[in-house]
Amino acid sequence: MRAVVTRVTSASVTIGGETVGAIEKGFLVLLGVGPEDTQATCDKLAEKICNLRIFEDENEKMNLNLEQVGGALLVVSQFTLYADTSSRRPGFSRAAKPDLAVPLYQRFLDQCRARGFRVEHGRFGADMQVASVNDGPVTILFDTDKP
Repeated sequence: MRAVVTRVTSASVTIGGETVGAIEKGFLVLLGVGPEDTQATCDKLAEKICNLRIFEDENEKMNLNLEQVGGALLVVSQFTLYADTSSRRPGFSRAAKPDLAVPLYQRFLDQCRARGFRVEHGRFGADMQVASVNDGPVTILFDTDKP
């Protein structure tokens, strides 16, 4: 799995002019699923992201996690994180097919909720408009295929 996690002061996702998910302080997570991903990979990534310490403490050090700041997550499916960019027109054959990707995307949402977080989300496969106010900016990349 691949994820781009951005620390935000607010973020929202809109489909067809309707806001379907919005958060204030927290993480905007763009989440891509690869063909080799499993439930175990998904669970490990959810654990890492939910415990990521990138919020500033009283000494202005990135030392606090999402729980400690009362943050939420906005998770948006993003198959383009698996783009093959070897040519000018990206290919997406490296992304998981929906029959694997949808259940793992849903599992990721469920794993974050099980840890007590409010989780908003987009709609898998929809044409979405994502807005965010990056805080810092702080953006962290995750790839479960790399240690």
